[in-house]
Amino acid sequence: MSVARQSVSSPTESLILVDAHDRDIGFRSKAECHAGDGLLHRAFSVFLFNRDGQVLLQQRSAQKPLWPLYWSNSCCSHPRQSESIEDAGRRRIREELHLDCDVWFLYKFQYQATYGDAGSEHEFCHVFAGIADGAVSAHPDEIVDWRYVDPDTLTREIAADGDRFTPWLKMEWERIRADFLDDILAGRSP
Repeated sequence: MSVARQSVSSPTESLILVDAHDRDIGFRSKAECHAGDGLLHRAFSVFLFNRDGQVLLQQRSAQKPLWPLYWSNSCCSHPRQSESIEDAGRRRIREELHLDCDVWFLYKFQYQATYGDAGSEHEFCHVFAGIADGAVSAHPDEIVDWRYVDPDTLTREIAADGDRFTPWLKMEWERIRADFLDDILAGRSP
C-alpha cells in the first residue's frame, strides 16, 4: 500500500527573484517565474552519490509543467523566503527522496532554458553534492522513477541521447565532471 504524502510544491508558492549578481530583489509566484521567458530567480540542484560512487538520478513526474518525464539530477528546487540555500537543499531531499544527508556547495551559475510554449527556467542555480545513505522513497507527485548510475554511464547516456535529460542536468554534469568529480568520488568536499 502506498502512503499518501502532502504536496511539496505549488504554482502559487513564492520564489526569490534575484539580479545578475544573485542579490534578492523581490518575490513572485512560481507560475509567474516560469511563464514565457521566465523571471530570474534563485534555485538549487543537488547531486547525491552513494558509497559506490554512483550518482542518483530522478525521472521527473508527468505532472511537471516543464520537462515532464525527463531524467534529471537527484533533486532540484527553490529556497523559501528566509531559508538558507543549504537548508533548502536538505529540506527538499527529505521531501522528494525521504533521505537525510548533508550537502556541500560546488558552484553557482545562471542559465535560461525554454520548454516549448509551456514556459522557461531562468535561474541563478546553486549546485551541491552529497553522499546518500539509506533507501530512497520517491514522492510520487515529483518523481516517477529513480536510479543510481556510474558517472561514466551517465556521461555516455547524455552523449548518446541527451534529449532524455533536463538542460540543467547536462550543463551541471559537464562542470561537475571537469572540476569536482574526482574529489567527490574520493570522499573529499571541495
